[in-house]
Amino acid sequence: MRKTNDIKLRHKLVLSIVFVMMIPVMMVGIFLTVELRQMALNDATKQTLNNVERVQKQTLEIINVALDISTRLLFDNRLKALANTSHETVYDVVKAYQEYPDIRDNIRLNKQISNIRLYMDNPTLINNWEFFQIDKKTEEAPWFKSAVDGKGMINWYYIEDERTQHKELSLIRKIDFLEYHTFGILVINVSGSYLNSSLSLEPFETMIVDDNNNIVSANRGSLIGKTLEDLNFDSSVSVMEKGTYESVVDGERSRIVIDKLQPDSSLSGLRIVSVFSIASIVKDANRINQAALTVIIISLLVAIVLIYVVSMLLSNRLLRLSKHISKLAVGNLNAVLEIDGKDEIAQISRQFNSMIGNIKELMNEVQATQIQKNQLEIKQNEIKFKMLASQINPHFLFNALESIRMKAHLKGDNEISIVVKNLGRLMRSSLNVGSKKIPLQNELEMVRYYLEIQQFRYGDRVSFNLSIDPRSQQVEIPPLIIQPLVENAVIHGLENRMEHGIVSIKAYIVGEELRIEVLDNGQGMDQRKVNELVGLLNSTEDDHNHIGMRNVHHRLQLSYGIQYGLNIHSQPNKGTKIEFCIPIGGSLLV
Repeated sequence: MRKTNDIKLRHKLVLSIVFVMMIPVMMVGIFLTVELRQMALNDATKQTLNNVERVQKQTLEIINVALDISTRLLFDNRLKALANTSHETVYDVVKAYQEYPDIRDNIRLNKQISNIRLYMDNPTLINNWEFFQIDKKTEEAPWFKSAVDGKGMINWYYIEDERTQHKELSLIRKIDFLEYHTFGILVINVSGSYLNSSLSLEPFETMIVDDNNNIVSANRGSLIGKTLEDLNFDSSVSVMEKGTYESVVDGERSRIVIDKLQPDSSLSGLRIVSVFSIASIVKDANRINQAALTVIIISLLVAIVLIYVVSMLLSNRLLRLSKHISKLAVGNLNAVLEIDGKDEIAQISRQFNSMIGNIKELMNEVQATQIQKNQLEIKQNEIKFKMLASQINPHFLFNALESIRMKAHLKGDNEISIVVKNLGRLMRSSLNVGSKKIPLQNELEMVRYYLEIQQFRYGDRVSFNLSIDPRSQQVEIPPLIIQPLVENAVIHGLENRMEHGIVSIKAYIVGEELRIEVLDNGQGMDQRKVNELVGLLNSTEDDHNHIGMRNVHHRLQLSYGIQYGLNIHSQPNKGTKIEFCIPIGGSLLV
């Protein structure tokens, strides 16, 4: 699998079609070929079994005629008398033959029988093709000996007829004439042409074979009179009485169906043998398989060509995508990829373009954020610089204030002592301010110090109240974000008010935001002045009158976004409200 990673996509697709399609198709083809071949053989075997069964019934009907005739002749008293009478003259013999027409009538009435003859040891009988003297040659014949030893049982032999000199299937039976202490051998020839005609319609090579493997009848005339050995039958198959076998016959692999035919009262029997060449049966199946194989090969070739073309299209598009990704890797953000279509590659190209756009936007945002961060640091530094400008020697100033506070305390002037302490704390907190955020409660402490000092300055003219939601105490905010607004309220809102000036500070949580409001009941402003003040807050020009408010406004926007900042509401002689929101959880800048 690791080695396949080094192969090009085009070649992988071609190999995949070769292995993924050819192997299953070959497996299916082989399976179907075997199944189709086996199905054809099974159908042929089934048909052959049916044919053999039909031939067996037809043959049994034919030879039953011979059986019936032999039974009638066995108990025929006239035949018994004729065969055992000692005739004095030839005339008596001829007359006796004429008076006994039963043999001739049976031959004439039964086409299944070609000849009937009786072999007797009676010197007064004349050989007339119906009655024969038993000579030495006949006594030595195997069929004769079997009949003599058969004790009246029937034997079936393929023997030669003396009259026609042709071999035919014959019923051999011993007839005992007990009254005369003699016997005769009855031979009834079954018509070979009749047997052959019953086999003529068989589709496969079908034969009737006796126990000595002699072919007594067949649907192919050239086989009659031969033996199974002459057909090169396997010796292990030629002795079988029943079953289905495969063997080589006449040089061809064949299937052989054998069934036993055992007539009643018979010592020997017959076999029906049907042979068909396997090659001839599967010929049509092979032809279909060859046609299917040709179609499969052509289909595979077409599939390989098509997959090669498709792989070229895919690899070319992927190559274009790879080149543009390489451009992006070296920092070229203008590498726009244009791949048409709606497939996965086109989707990747669109996502690639979208990714480049997002990268550009992120870089612009980072740059903008960096600029805002720099501006915020500048604003913070401005505060520090102004504070540093006013702190000639901080330790000297703190020590001086502490000395003043101690003398005022010793002289019992507690009010001056508290004011000096608040002033020192306020200056120390202001000097310790950095760029990090502080909890809201720390910012409010500075505001409280400032307001208490202003209360000392103005007396009853100025008062303040704080309405703080306890949940907001630990919310972190930028330092020095409320004190400049309180200072603006005192200086511009309450300075000209002679009495009852109130500064209110509210802090509460609304949803995911901290809302802070600074209110005064001073002289207020009309809408025109409010608009001018809003314009000054959003400008970049210095305005010494409102530099603290503008600094707060810009720091809020730099820290949390342009949508944040100061909102001013004012009415003449009713006071002014300045409010702002801070999102809980952090700023836009990291």
